Amino acid sequence: METILEDQRRLHEERERLIDLQTKELLRKKATTREQINSDHLVKLLWDKYIESTSNLIGLYEDKDGLRKKEIQLLSGPNEHSEFNTRLKAIITYHKKTNLSDTTNITVPMSVEYDNLIKSIQSNDDDAGALVSFTDEEGYGKYLDLNELYQKYVNLKGVERINYIAYLSTYDHLFKIPREKKNQDYFKYLQSLFNYLNDYLARVKPLLDTESEINQAVNDFERKWSEGTFPGWPKETTGALTKSGAYLDLSSYSSWEELASLGLDRLKSALMALGLKCGGSLQERAIRLFQTKGKRLQDLDPSLFAKAQQTSKKSIKEYTDKHREIAELEAKVYRLSEILSVQRNGTIENVQRKQALTPGEREQEEEAEIVADESEEEDEDDGVIYNPKNLPLGWDGKPIPYWLYKLHGLNLYYNCEICGNHKYRGPKAFQRHFSEWRHAHGMRCLGIPNTAHFANITLIEDAVQLWDKLKVNRETERFVPENQEEYEDSHGNVLNKKTHDDLKRQGLL
Repeated sequence: METILEDQRRLHEERERLIDLQTKELLRKKATTREQINSDHLVKLLWDKYIESTSNLIGLYEDKDGLRKKEIQLLSGPNEHSEFNTRLKAIITYHKKTNLSDTTNITVPMSVEYDNLIKSIQSNDDDAGALVSFTDEEGYGKYLDLNELYQKYVNLKGVERINYIAYLSTYDHLFKIPREKKNQDYFKYLQSLFNYLNDYLARVKPLLDTESEINQAVNDFERKWSEGTFPGWPKETTGALTKSGAYLDLSSYSSWEELASLGLDRLKSALMALGLKCGGSLQERAIRLFQTKGKRLQDLDPSLFAKAQQTSKKSIKEYTDKHREIAELEAKVYRLSEILSVQRNGTIENVQRKQALTPGEREQEEEAEIVADESEEEDEDDGVIYNPKNLPLGWDGKPIPYWLYKLHGLNLYYNCEICGNHKYRGPKAFQRHFSEWRHAHGMRCLGIPNTAHFANITLIEDAVQLWDKLKVNRETERFVPENQEEYEDSHGNVLNKKTHDDLKRQGLL
């Protein structure tokens, strides 16, 4: 059994090793999204171990049971030599009784233990994914899988039925849903949406303090709710006009006399919408309705309510609290959606791309993904990139996806004779080369200006013919003073320069 001081030394060593491992892992270059997510989960695991070791170390230093103090006294007291001999004798006795050939009792050194841990996490084996798991639709943290939530959304009563791509773009536009549609079913859907986003964020960004982000969102919500500026829940919805019906907006009325001008029937309809008594004269109805301006239902006198619809303050408070709970959950969804904006945009692009593919192209892409997954481990071991289709390399040094290769037309080559029969890969590079140095140098060698007139012209003969035609047009359009410069005689007749000079020489002007 280890002593308390030895336990402290071991915990200090463990904390130092954990800090060193976290630093090395954070500095290690991660080329793919999969490597980044696995690395973040590894750092999170090491950090949790560090917190656990620190907590245990604090408990030993606090020494609530007094065993550490007692051990120090034994080692530093007057009988320290006898204590040392006693412990040494116990160690010798233990090793004599222990069979040294039995390797099961050999403790793995701490350095070897953590090295094996990191190797197992960084490997591409199936066991390495034990720290985190994703569905096939999520693409190991690159996309969102909201298909189940989409089905729940379209089954809500009163909401607009939209397609999946539109839902991905607007699933956090909760403020556009009418308040009267936000019932218990909507609350359950909202809870499911929040739970998924929260779980997905914990898997994609394990190092992010999600709890702190949610607390910040709640604090912002409470401030906006008190001010009545929270999206989808204006201040009027917390007042006396919360019930559905033919209610009347009193913000533009400054006295009950103005309300009286609306007539008995309109005042009755407004009072019935609020559940208030609707009888009495025109003046009584107007005064009763004007008393609700700027007030909440729970602040009104209970005697104003109709007997059949007497509403207690407790039920009104429960009604308002339910709305507040829904709005607070919406604020959390807003914040999580903002954090996951990158994955959301990637999901929209991925769904649009898949819908545009033909069945044959989808099969090709799936086969390419399977081959890439199988060859990923081999590529990392021998450094040889598996690229049977000779695809261009991306920014990470690996072949770009086949669908992206076809989308950008990189399988097409364009030849330009003016550039010295240089070939350009893809239409984008071909269009860009007309403004680059190679094409401009070829045009200068031909004595032709590289203007917009020669866009998309790649043959020397075509460029020369067009330049000759442009020169002829310019010559005909050139300004000739003898024919185009105008003069006026004493009678107001307009003449060109040549005619004017001839008449002047003849003395006819």
